[in-house]
Amino acid sequence: MKIKRILKIIGGIVVFFTLPTLLLFTFMYFKYNEELPTGTQGQAADLLATRMLNVLNHDAYKATDFIEFTFKNRHHFKWNKTKNTCEVYWKNIKVDLDLVNHDNSNVFINELEYKQPDAHDYIHKAEGYFNNDTFWLVAPYKVFDEGVTRKLVKTESNRDALLVTYNSGGSTPGDSYLWHFDDSGKPKSFQLWVDILPINGLEASWTDWTTTETEAQLPTFHNLLFLGLEIENIKTTSIK
Repeated sequence: MKIKRILKIIGGIVVFFTLPTLLLFTFMYFKYNEELPTGTQGQAADLLATRMLNVLNHDAYKATDFIEFTFKNRHHFKWNKTKNTCEVYWKNIKVDLDLVNHDNSNVFINELEYKQPDAHDYIHKAEGYFNNDTFWLVAPYKVFDEGVTRKLVKTESNRDALLVTYNSGGSTPGDSYLWHFDDSGKPKSFQLWVDILPINGLEASWTDWTTTETEAQLPTFHNLLFLGLEIENIKTTSIK
């Protein structure tokens, strides 16, 4: 009888914690989940993407050689865009990440070089952090990357939106994002259709912009449902 009572208590605790979560997820799924919209690929979509880049001063971003920033107060990056390398920091770990050839990357723990067989696991983790966190920083500037398709979408309010799909590269190829713009053509939000999220079409803000030392415009904060994604300590440098 005592074992049955213990099992009953454990079962009650599990239900207590999981049922509200399940109900909340169900509510959010039916409230926010959307099918991936259809759009038209071609010149009109490319012109909309180009307008966005012009509003954001894409030339200044291209001329920026170094970008340093902290994501969610957890990961810190010193990104050399010109050399395709990045120093990635978290906890007591530093990875000198070679973005072209991972075999040239180096791992440091407590400032000492780490050469154990599992060092490559840290390199892969650093790559994942880089792909995710830099995307939240520079996603608008990636719309003409290799393997990207762009489609013009008409929203329910008859406004132009840009559907961008990354067919290759990154950590999760196949993800799609629907960019929404203000009247000037500047991004104000995008909706996400990504493998990492169980609900399709969730919207994240792109409204908190800063103009950096090199005149490149970068975001400092995103709001995604109940989550705030902070991007701090942004520094940009050009060697030209």
